[in-house]
Amino acid sequence: MCGIAGFLSKRLTESNLSVATSSLQHRGPDGEGFFFQSNTVWNTGLGHRRLAIIDLTTAADQPMHSRCGRYIMVFNGEIYNFKEIKSSRFSNMPWRSTGDSEVVIECFAKYGPECFQWLNGMFAVAIWDKKLNKLTLARDHVGIKPLYYYYDGTEIIFSSEIKAIKAVRGDLTINHSVIPYYLHLGYIPHPYTIYNKISNVSAGTCLEVSVAENESLFAESHSFWKIQDKIRDKTLCDEETAKKQLDTLLQDAVSKQLISDVPIGTFLSGGTDSSLVTAIASKVSSVKVNTFSIAVTDGKVNEGPYAAAVAKHLGTNHFELPITQKEILEMVPSFMNVYDEPFTDSSAFPTMLVSKLARQHVTVTLSGDGGDELFGGYGSYLWAKRLENPLLNTVAPLVYRSTRWLSSRYKRAGLLFDKYPSGHSKSHIFSQSQYFFSEKEIKQLLVQPAFNFDSVNADFSGRNLDAFEQMSFWDIENYLKDDLLVKVDRASMQYSLETRVPLLDYRIVEFALNLSPALKIEKNGVAKYLLKKILYEYVPKSLLDRPKWGFSIPLVKWLKSDLKWMIDKYCSKEIIEGTGIVKYEKVKKIIDTYRGGKNDYLYNRIWTLIVLHWFFYGQ
Repeated sequence: MCGIAGFLSKRLTESNLSVATSSLQHRGPDGEGFFFQSNTVWNTGLGHRRLAIIDLTTAADQPMHSRCGRYIMVFNGEIYNFKEIKSSRFSNMPWRSTGDSEVVIECFAKYGPECFQWLNGMFAVAIWDKKLNKLTLARDHVGIKPLYYYYDGTEIIFSSEIKAIKAVRGDLTINHSVIPYYLHLGYIPHPYTIYNKISNVSAGTCLEVSVAENESLFAESHSFWKIQDKIRDKTLCDEETAKKQLDTLLQDAVSKQLISDVPIGTFLSGGTDSSLVTAIASKVSSVKVNTFSIAVTDGKVNEGPYAAAVAKHLGTNHFELPITQKEILEMVPSFMNVYDEPFTDSSAFPTMLVSKLARQHVTVTLSGDGGDELFGGYGSYLWAKRLENPLLNTVAPLVYRSTRWLSSRYKRAGLLFDKYPSGHSKSHIFSQSQYFFSEKEIKQLLVQPAFNFDSVNADFSGRNLDAFEQMSFWDIENYLKDDLLVKVDRASMQYSLETRVPLLDYRIVEFALNLSPALKIEKNGVAKYLLKKILYEYVPKSLLDRPKWGFSIPLVKWLKSDLKWMIDKYCSKEIIEGTGIVKYEKVKKIIDTYRGGKNDYLYNRIWTLIVLHWFFYGQ
């Protein structure tokens, strides 16, 4: 795992390359390397910060040059099938290293961008072709590893994190058109960022930037993998066949992702996904598995005992970090520096803490991210089916109005029945189940309420997909990619910890896309049915049979106590009106209602506003 940065520019220098790369030191504390080439017009720079995982020798240092000398590469990630690619795609190759990076650049040198589809792993890569003066950027199938780029037609700057681009481009301007998305979803959806001209390289995509004859830049992209193309005409419905296939895929994915030349472990919360990854790792590993969890000793929910029970059953080398809510609160000031743009997922705080704990013992961890989205773990999928019912749609306005007079619990549920534009059910269900602003509220809140959410509500086509599948696939394409994977990458890499996600092996994703919904949520309402059937063969059901809890912090309480100062500061009249994005009178009404104890669910709307204005004034 590493941090990469670079550019193709007429103005940026070798010194700029060093500055950009140095800003990513936390992603790669084990070394740095640079390639810089200058001709009469263009300067090309590739920078690399190394976190040594496979092949710890200098033979694996980057930037890495192809044997033919034509290509230079900086690479962030891990390729789990690199040994298979070595044996199947090359013969009698005199390899200089034992790692995966060399396989990537030699694959590209021999086969070109076609090779990216064969790579099973997580990766963000930049390759400079000295002969054609072409820069190629590529990102893994699912979007596990980040890759940002600034492009204006005369210059491209790329990096693992936005902060490296900011370090060499001081004239960035805010992209106000994405703020409605942020208020609605709690994150900024790809390919956008909070800055104009800075985008994400889309997952499963290769972006090629060439120097044209008129000495300007020309960029074009193409996909080598996307969800839409992997939806087959029929689903797998036979339970025994599906169970056998999935178990085989899981064991192979976890086995591949345990490959490392440094200590490795797993995050273990005691829930379904992390327990399954840990159980399979314990089965296939030749050494005792290290497991890591945190125990919030004074919190309402403490998952520590559940994780410890699973760890004891599996016989892992278990590490638990007892923490207090005060210790979590002390991390709040670092939040914006870690995430670079408005991002509301407060579960980042405990994720950072468990990453900090793990890094004291290992350099690599495996997590269970992706299980809910792939195998039907969220209640929102059932809500999508319910709201598809024409009869329920007819009475929805009445249901919504009636819940306004009930307790906060019923008011929260009633949000789903509020009116939303036709075709926007997916973003509405996500937004209201997470307590963000609805489209109707955003129109009332914004000073300039011009926006359209059609682009984030596009349907997936193929077989006759029901509302359950549409919502699930939407989460894979959006929430997972732009929130959960961002959260884990930044939280773990802040402590120079590589986190791998076996459930997001693209083969497992393709399997889940074509698994019958009846094997995801069983007729009696059992979520992640097939996944649990496999898990219970490794871990007794009695150790896992409890309500689903999120990995979160008690913001609803803290914003009335320890974090009250953040409301007073970042939602003050001076800052709200000074920023000029939302109407102060609307914000004040939301805060007054929340503080009056009537609608506790408003806490997340307030946190969203705090983070937005903190971005403008708190840095």
